[in-house]
Amino acid sequence: MKLGWLALAGTTVFLGGCHLDMYIQPKIKAQGENTMFADGSGTRLPVRGTIEFGKPKLDTEYYTGYKADGKLLREMPIQVDEAVMKRGKERYDIYCQHCHGAAGDGAGMIAQRGFALARPVGNYHTDRLREMPVGHFYDVITNGYGTMYGHASRIKPDDRWAIVAYIRALQVSQGATVDQLDSASKEALGVSGPDGSGPLFVPKATTPTVVANPGPVEGTTIPQKTNVEGGE
Repeated sequence: MKLGWLALAGTTVFLGGCHLDMYIQPKIKAQGENTMFADGSGTRLPVRGTIEFGKPKLDTEYYTGYKADGKLLREMPIQVDEAVMKRGKERYDIYCQHCHGAAGDGAGMIAQRGFALARPVGNYHTDRLREMPVGHFYDVITNGYGTMYGHASRIKPDDRWAIVAYIRALQVSQGATVDQLDSASKEALGVSGPDGSGPLFVPKATTPTVVANPGPVEGTTIPQKTNVEGGE
């Protein structure tokens, strides 16, 4: 009899400590009302930029750096302007400079402090990389190359292209010839020669561009710099 009373008392205490808040909890059902939002709707639109899981990315060139025929992209798929260059420099300084160096010569602090490899850190000023299509750099940033891991989870696509544009600017800063400059650039550097074809990458043009006097001036180069302070 005593055991029965003890069991009943224990059950009463146990049930008394329970309630239905977890079973009957506040929630918003589909198409239901929610007074927390100004429009009173409980159904919210996805955050801007959201991509539905499983949906294909149809802009192959932009997201992969490759054309539909499998060849690397040679033209920038975005319009390159001052804002893109500034963003590219900022992202480059964060993710790339410590290995590839401020001037893109492969002499970053990681390389200088004993990062010895069979294949050294990439130097953007070699003939091989100067001639490499822009899609190559985008693909390397995305998927990695050698000991460099892919940065797809760290750098979003538009920032990857901004970095590619800045890498091209670094290449121009260290190896461009006078025939690739416009009048303002030649005047700033104190050199002479006809206006030429511009930078090594080809921006996405909105109107046809006519280049006057594209002929090169052989043997004339821009004075070399050991560092690049900005992409402007």
